[in-house]
Amino acid sequence: MALKTSSELTQTQGNIEFKNVSFKYKEDYDHVLKNISLNIKVGEYVALVGASGVGKTTLCSLIPRFYEVSKGEILLDGKNISSFSLRSLRRNIGIVQQDIYLFAGTVLDNIRYGNLNASQEEIIAAAKKANAHNFIMALPNGYATHIGQRGVKLSGGQKQRLSVARVFLKDPPIIIFDEATSSLDNESEKAVKDSLEKLALNRTTYVIAHRLSTVRHAQRIIVLTDSGIDEQGTHEELIALNGTYASLYNTQLRI
Repeated sequence: MALKTSSELTQTQGNIEFKNVSFKYKEDYDHVLKNISLNIKVGEYVALVGASGVGKTTLCSLIPRFYEVSKGEILLDGKNISSFSLRSLRRNIGIVQQDIYLFAGTVLDNIRYGNLNASQEEIIAAAKKANAHNFIMALPNGYATHIGQRGVKLSGGQKQRLSVARVFLKDPPIIIFDEATSSLDNESEKAVKDSLEKLALNRTTYVIAHRLSTVRHAQRIIVLTDSGIDEQGTHEELIALNGTYASLYNTQLRI
């Protein structure tokens, strides 16, 4: 039997469609996601919300194929993502997570990880877009400062802004933010949120959030439950529905 060859993904627009997607981690496990159908338009800003454990992060992890779907298919611009090479697929996706991967090296090297061929000027431009340039210049050796293993010499907000700078440098058409500001203080959260909003401009963007106040302005909010997609709409539409989202939102207001 001939081996299936992967094609290279080029000139991505960013339309993503889930078609009856189900997923479980092992064959004898229960499904984490079941029969999910969802169409995200090019450039749309979408928020995924719901209780812990309903599969928000798992759903987004299927897009760069960190896991393979158990059933159904995910289409990128009309083509099954399983037909693309992993390298070319992931080259078109930028991810900003709560747990940031930084390595022992300089600030410059850590940002360059987003595009190994980038010039110093391009790296500095990305840092400025990520609201990171000013704090970098205040470090003992600026961009040549060594940050220690996992960025131990930086604050949480500083590490997060370096992560955002990496994605600016990568310049992908698809962005995934996974709880990107949930562990930051108020000042750091504002700086990171401002940079994330700039990054999301004209890109297909997924935001996973526990704090619903951070996604009020999403073009579409998708509410996941154990049963799948429960509600979709803008913040105002979902509040008016007085259903799952309204209950989650009102509960957070009281905390």
